[in-house]
Amino acid sequence: MKLEILGTGCVKCRTLEENTRKAADSLGMPYELEKVCEIAEIVKRGVIMTPALMLDGKVKSMGKVLTPAEITTILSDGGGHQTKGGGCE
Repeated sequence: MKLEILGTGCVKCRTLEENTRKAADSLGMPYELEKVCEIAEIVKRGVIMTPALMLDGKVKSMGKVLTPAEITTILSDGGGHQTKGGGCE
């Protein structure tokens, strides 16, 4: 499974990355985690608020720092869940 964290590297983006690692590790699933920091690339992927989480090329969360439990739910149900929040500060 390919996980991507899209954001500029702010505290919220780093927290989402950490929470994503915790969730994926807790499930024992093999994964690849990539950080995307370039604004042009973020916009190209259809993301309008950061931080964002992508799973296998699909946006699953924008503008919200998900908890490890929320991410675990997304990963467990095959990524059918999508959330939006308020964005970076």
